[in-house]
Amino acid sequence: MNNNCNISQLALQGVQDLVPYKAGKPIDELERELGLTEIVKLASNENPLGPSPKVIKAIQTALPELSRYPDGNGFALKTALAKKLNISMDQITLGNGSNEILELVARTFLEPGLEAVFSQHAFAVYPLVTQAAGAVVKVAPALNYGHDLDAMLALVNKNTRLVFIANPNNPTGTLLLSSALKQFINALPKTVMCVLDEAYFEFVTADDSADSLTWLIECPNLMITRTFSKAYGLAGLRVGYSISSAEIADLLNRVRQPFNNNMLALAAAEAALTDKAYLAKTIAANSQGMEQLTSAFKEMGLSWITSFGNFVSVDLKQAGVPIYEALLKKGVIVRPVANYEMPNYLRISIGTEQENQFFIDAFKQVMATSK
Repeated sequence: MNNNCNISQLALQGVQDLVPYKAGKPIDELERELGLTEIVKLASNENPLGPSPKVIKAIQTALPELSRYPDGNGFALKTALAKKLNISMDQITLGNGSNEILELVARTFLEPGLEAVFSQHAFAVYPLVTQAAGAVVKVAPALNYGHDLDAMLALVNKNTRLVFIANPNNPTGTLLLSSALKQFINALPKTVMCVLDEAYFEFVTADDSADSLTWLIECPNLMITRTFSKAYGLAGLRVGYSISSAEIADLLNRVRQPFNNNMLALAAAEAALTDKAYLAKTIAANSQGMEQLTSAFKEMGLSWITSFGNFVSVDLKQAGVPIYEALLKKGVIVRPVANYEMPNYLRISIGTEQENQFFIDAFKQVMATSK
């Protein structure tokens, strides 16, 4: 018997080659490392307002039932989503965050020898789920830090099964014009599914924002993913969903694990949908915070990528990691994006007015001493 086998070699080659996703640094970790008591985290595109009061009440109401399994079909939340979006319940798939939906799509449609296409500087989970399925990654060069749809279409071939598009994109915040996006989806072969990741769509106020739900009837190969983590402030509960044809949803639900959404998450998401005032307050705070940060960048002579999300990536004109590390020592957690082939950028989430100012003050100090 050969006892010298390296167990890692038994895994799929794509899994062996993966680099694990690295989340934003937690506040308590920085507290332990540096003994800081005042820390601002602007690294993970979280909602700085905290959860809606209606959400807190819904969670409190659900607490006595924690000994029961949640509704594995998510009937109440699906009903609320279907009513709000004017779609059928059988078009909805619920996920443990929209990240799980992306994984379900890859597990359903990819295998070794097949391919997925996405853009340079696009969300890091796309290559993770593609390689984990043993499929081939095809990356199109970006255009002005956004999606080059022509370049992406040129990569599509008979082996392509999925195309991932984030709109707005993370970490760049770029937005595709509705007309161009629709034309791209129409140009795809019907054997290729377009996964349109709209995790940040609530923040889009542009006149040409995509009304993607109206495309589903004529685009059976379109699937839209959304989340409650950002605008609805439920990142800690992990609730996402997709809207697609009933046929695609049925396939995803065959591989979806039972009870993938916990009881509190389901109750919280349903309540969040009813709080229009909270969502309006979130969007207003985001707009004001974006102006606050970009005005500071302009004053400092720095450029940034125009963002339609709840974050902004700023060009430091120098390596970003040393600036990130210096900010940590001042109690500010932001996101270096060198892993997205953007080594001179930092991505900053929009916080409260006070959090933004705390970052700006620390950022100016760090940049002044880095020259």
